[in-house]
Amino acid sequence: MKAVPLKSEISGTVWKIEGTVGAPVETDDILLILESMKMEIPVLAPKKGRVTEFRVSEGESIAEGQVVLLFEPS
Repeated sequence: MKAVPLKSEISGTVWKIEGTVGAPVETDDILLILESMKMEIPVLAPKKGRVTEFRVSEGESIAEGQVVLLFEPS
């Protein structure tokens, strides 16, 4: 299957990357955590699959709508 981009719904900072490229994930697994205004916002797997690429790194500032990772549903 083709990888699809997952975008940030907020502007903020990448607080922590939880997932691993290539590892299988289930629906709603936490892939990374964003921080904005002292709130932690998880980016969840939309369905079963795997992350093919993270496009951000921990500590990086990001904009709303920015692609944070590529996800390949299974």
